[in-house]
Amino acid sequence: MVKIFIVEDEKAISDLLRMSLTKAGYQCTCADDGIKAADILEVERFDLILLDVMLPGADGFELMEYIRPMDMPVIFITAKDMVEDRVKGLRMGADDYIVKPFEIIELLARVETVLRRYHKLDRMIAVAGLSIDTISMVVRRDENEIALTRKEYELLLLFARNPGTALYRETIYERVWGGDYYGDSRTIDLHVQRLRKKVGWEEKLQAVYKVGYRLEA
Repeated sequence: MVKIFIVEDEKAISDLLRMSLTKAGYQCTCADDGIKAADILEVERFDLILLDVMLPGADGFELMEYIRPMDMPVIFITAKDMVEDRVKGLRMGADDYIVKPFEIIELLARVETVLRRYHKLDRMIAVAGLSIDTISMVVRRDENEIALTRKEYELLLLFARNPGTALYRETIYERVWGGDYYGDSRTIDLHVQRLRKKVGWEEKLQAVYKVGYRLEA
């Protein structure tokens, strides 16, 4: 599972990030202080760090100097929207820079983009009898290619990257359709039914009561 380190001193934002990323299938660790974060980094490696600038103990720029030799990708998350701050962060080696307030769907997209850039998300995924090539977008079962629509493929990929995780309907809709979810599950349910039939996941892709769906794999 992809491990993400959230370094953010505002508890409400840290909790929101942890909840949203966990729902999306990532494993999260949190720290609310630059010194505490450095201590954690001494003993644990992460696939991505989400780093606030304004931190107690040591600020994000100081912590970035500590992180840089470790070869771990970083996305700065901060209320600072001055161009010079963004440029400073990027020149120090950050991979992206997102300004508060932000939409969670945008953050998730940026996280996935950086992880893909560092090949933290595997090209080939083998799950529940399927072989998925995430570059060519070819899906096979027993060497037979399965034709999927773009939305069906994106839905499949979301479940394939998060086996065993109950994905909330809100998360599914935001990640696949890219908009806010208003409680109408017909679109999701219809696509899940079609996907189950096409890829042979009638028993594998299970509904989770009052939550959404989970791939049993």
